[in-house]
Amino acid sequence: MYMANAYDGSNLAALDPNTRALIERRDAVLGSSYRLFYRDPVVPVRGSGVHLYDADGREYLDVYNNVPAIGHSHPHVQRLVSEQLGVLNTHTRYLTEPVVAYSERLLALFPQELSKVVYTCTGSESVDLALRMARYRTGATGVICTRHAYHGTTAAAAEVSPSLGPNNLIGPNVVLVDAPDLLRDNRETAAADFASRVRLAVDELNVRGVGVAAMIVDSILSSDGVQSHPTDLLREAVDVIHEAGGLWIADEVQPGFGRLGVQWWGFARHGIAPDMVVLGKPMGNGVPVAAVVGTEDAMDSFGRDIRYFNTFGGNPVSIAAATAVLDVIEEESLLDSARRVGEHLDTGLRDIAARHRALGDVRGCGLFVAAEFVAEDGLTPDPAIAAFVVDELRNRRILISASGRHANVLKIRPPMTFGLSDADRFLTELDDILG
Repeated sequence: MYMANAYDGSNLAALDPNTRALIERRDAVLGSSYRLFYRDPVVPVRGSGVHLYDADGREYLDVYNNVPAIGHSHPHVQRLVSEQLGVLNTHTRYLTEPVVAYSERLLALFPQELSKVVYTCTGSESVDLALRMARYRTGATGVICTRHAYHGTTAAAAEVSPSLGPNNLIGPNVVLVDAPDLLRDNRETAAADFASRVRLAVDELNVRGVGVAAMIVDSILSSDGVQSHPTDLLREAVDVIHEAGGLWIADEVQPGFGRLGVQWWGFARHGIAPDMVVLGKPMGNGVPVAAVVGTEDAMDSFGRDIRYFNTFGGNPVSIAAATAVLDVIEEESLLDSARRVGEHLDTGLRDIAARHRALGDVRGCGLFVAAEFVAEDGLTPDPAIAAFVVDELRNRRILISASGRHANVLKIRPPMTFGLSDADRFLTELDDILG
């Protein structure tokens, strides 16, 4: 089993009878690749806003789930999806207005050169498609990604997702590079050092005879422990890729749609536009809709020469959910809220870090914040403390997870409707646990 703070079954006999019975039934029918969170798994039966509820009515504060971007079971999503489901749900080979209207609205949020969109159902499919497009456009097959990246679970996406574990095979045309480590690296040279590692990866791909098709990077390096600063961290590396003839694919599945509280997309913080952007299920608040957005240069040769069709990618019901998400983000000013609440979280976490040596670093942007746990020397990763904190927070009905190459970083990534009082509840409990 390879996942931070996963349920391992060792305490099955100690769980309450209903939970134990459901786990046993689950194990009997679901494949062994599935994982549960926490030593005492949570059994939610409904969700609302930033809360989940179990069968006994106990409420849990969700500080982790980014897929319900505007909150669990949002009524506006329910309304638009239900209305559309009762009218029409079919594929994009028929001429329907909603997908065109949504595309116009979505692309208006991107730099002008990112002018085309293709729809899929999941972020994994989007990554898969973007890699196909990049390889066709460049004639090369090599891909560069970070050493603990997660980009999806299709065959192609898993080959650039080393965080899936040591038994997940990395593609033969893939080279891994160390992501910046903002606790241990020199922040003044972090961007240049990362670019140097990317340049060596380019050389390696050329030695292998496959060339460079693309570099794919999550714009906040989430699975690499949330590496957020300096804000030009990726620019020099992207220049290296372009000089080598490759494309930059920005993975916005996690940082996109205003979560960082600054602009709509994480790549904007780095001061350079990607060739392609991949979006995932936060786009529809969990309803299966995702996309690849790109430049005409990056996408059109593939589109002219190869038939791509995704039966329910961009169907009217999923587009209704995606429309609802944009409505709520704009009408409820969630970018501004993410900025304000994120700053509050950052300040509170730094105050806790000043009093508890185990909390060695705080970083992030908006509602994507990392709290890194370390040993007494202030640098050695301490995944044991992180795992303890995650499970103890769960016992206090606050749901979170750990991330990073050493599983020692709390990934604080709640629905964007997370408010100041929710942040204070999380901070208070974390401070008490570390005390």
